Amino acid sequence: MATDGYVQIIWDAPEWNPRAPQLVIHDVSTTPPVLAAELAQAWADIQRSHPELPDLAAPESLIGESSSACGAELSFERLLHEAVHGIAAARGVRDTSRAGRYHNRRFLAIAEEMGLDHPEEPHPSSGFSLVSLSPEAKRRYRPTMERLQRALKAHTVATAADTKRSFRGPAARHGSSGGGVRVKAVCDCGRNVRVVPSVLAQAPIVCGGCGKPFRIPEVVAAAS
Repeated sequence: MATDGYVQIIWDAPEWNPRAPQLVIHDVSTTPPVLAAELAQAWADIQRSHPELPDLAAPESLIGESSSACGAELSFERLLHEAVHGIAAARGVRDTSRAGRYHNRRFLAIAEEMGLDHPEEPHPSSGFSLVSLSPEAKRRYRPTMERLQRALKAHTVATAADTKRSFRGPAARHGSSGGGVRVKAVCDCGRNVRVVPSVLAQAPIVCGGCGKPFRIPEVVAAAS
């Protein structure tokens, strides 16, 4: 099998037959874009149940990024949490305060619409941010969760392995952001997102409005 970068080969036994090992190949050079594509697909699955949810402009920005208020570990539950913020933005609802740390009852109301529960009292600093998947949401999104979990596992294994034959660039060493500064990228219809140049270089980020890729203006690119 021809690949563009270092290929890590591991043996992984499938759950349905633990005695029969399965050969799994992870391409370290292409794993982040693959995971970003899986995140975008999972987001699209959420949109099918909630059509008012805006497009996810930069799925790459979630990889390696943590938030104590929104959940540090990347998972489908974290993605659905982010979708709640997306719905709130589409409705013009202010669902957080204190620089985005405190999640108020308006956030909780939308979260419950989308299949997230919060059985406890609000946290003093983060409010109702500690939401979890309801049983109904787990049933509805089970195929999506399983597919995303496989991609997350492959990404973790591929990026965590340090060998003499592997080389990981700055984006892999420091998370998807590459430890760099985010700059504005624009599309043909005038929308913009803030993204680290190394992330944008991994794969195009396409605008859901005009269908054109976001690009960093030449004056900004030259300055960086």
